[in-house]
Amino acid sequence: MTDVHLLLFATFVTWASLMLAASLRSRSWTREGQKLAFGNREAMPEPSPIAGRAERAARNNLENLVLFVAAFVGARLGGASPDALLPGAHLFVWARVVYVGVYLAGIPYLRTLVWLVSVFGIVAVAAAAL
Repeated sequence: MTDVHLLLFATFVTWASLMLAASLRSRSWTREGQKLAFGNREAMPEPSPIAGRAERAARNNLENLVLFVAAFVGARLGGASPDALLPGAHLFVWARVVYVGVYLAGIPYLRTLVWLVSVFGIVAVAAAAL
C-alpha cells in the first residue's frame, strides 16, 4: 500500500464512520428511520447511547483527518519521500480503524490510548519532512 493509498483509506474510514453515525442516529433500517434519513432530518430522535458514541467517533475522525491531511501534504511538499511517510500513515490509519470499534464498544481509557497512537502517526508523518 502506498502513502497515497493510505491517505485515501483514511478518507474512506472517516466517510464510513460518518455514514454509520447517520444510520444509527436515524435508525435507517426502519421505515420511519428511512423517512428521516431521506428527509431534512428536522425531527431527529435523541441518539441512543451507541448512536451518540458513533457520532462522537465520526466527528473525531473528521477532526483528525484534517490534521493528518495537513501533515501529509506538508511533509510531501517539504520533500519527504513517500516511503518515509508509510510508517506514520499506517499507524494513523489503523489506529483510526481500531478507534471507531473501541469507541462504539464504549471502552473509555482504551479509546484515549488508541487516539493517542493515531496522534503519534500524525506526528511521524509530519516529522518525515524534517
